[in-house]
Amino acid sequence: MQNNSTILITGGTGSFGQKFVHMVLKQYKPKKIIIFSRDEQKQNEMFKKFNSNKLRFFIGDVRDKSRLYRALDGVDYVIHAAALKIVPTAEYNPFETIKTNIVGAMNVIDACLDRKIKKVVALSTDKASSPINLYGATKMASDKLFVAANNYSGNNKTIFSIVRYGNVMGSRGSVIPFFIDIKKKNEFPITNKDMTRFMITLEEGVDLVFHAFKNMNGGEIYVKKIPSMRVIDIAKAINSQAKIKIIGIRPGEKIHEQMVSEDEAIYTYEYNNYYKILPAINDWYKDKSRIGKGIKVPKNFSYNSLNNKNTMTVNELKKWIKLNFSH
Repeated sequence: MQNNSTILITGGTGSFGQKFVHMVLKQYKPKKIIIFSRDEQKQNEMFKKFNSNKLRFFIGDVRDKSRLYRALDGVDYVIHAAALKIVPTAEYNPFETIKTNIVGAMNVIDACLDRKIKKVVALSTDKASSPINLYGATKMASDKLFVAANNYSGNNKTIFSIVRYGNVMGSRGSVIPFFIDIKKKNEFPITNKDMTRFMITLEEGVDLVFHAFKNMNGGEIYVKKIPSMRVIDIAKAINSQAKIKIIGIRPGEKIHEQMVSEDEAIYTYEYNNYYKILPAINDWYKDKSRIGKGIKVPKNFSYNSLNNKNTMTVNELKKWIKLNFSH
């Protein structure tokens, strides 16, 4: 990402979008940042929060291709963050989830190709790896679309890549703010006592996007190395005296999350701070320019929140919560 460039982020009023805008304004000198989203109230709140003449707000839905065309005029870089993300909601509203997460991805790709965008990074999720729920299945389909989009670039030279990560600590709808909100009740509902989740900060998520923009050749899925933690230990970090009530698995929920499957390991390389899943199509996973200094992961490798050697302790999470939720 270069200075004096125009950046558009779909779903830009969400937790990621807010942090992305903050960090871009701090680290770069953008010409402008376009927030493309459906909610006028959230856009208005964001406008007041940042009070920056670099921001532009565009009401629109990724389901509406013509609106995307209009918004992408003169844009250099795109981050596709818009999605329906809540697992149980997706299970009960599959048609709507498919329209946003799959058809919306197709619209973004088509519009970016036609508008000759330089680089596009799509946000993925651990749930897209060996998906068992509809949200994960739609994001897996979205990932495949963004990988294959590199076949359609032609002379436009538009390149598409993906970043994949797990539970974003403190993001809207995640477990940490939920537990903080109900900690005075002294009872936490937990679906399974063995459940584990990956833990990543918003700053780390944005940094991974910056890294992708800087290094992408097209079609890669970047997977950040991050710690994981038992959900019961998350609860203990927030209120160690609270009673744990096991309520059972919700529709579409996994006990452990996965970011690289054994099947994906064939195409996966390890680097200092991340893994990179290279595209299977066109034998791009053999392309030395895409591999760089990566080391092939072992056969039958899987990167999941259960076997992850990097774990976050209760004390580490307590410190993070104190720093981020002390207001």
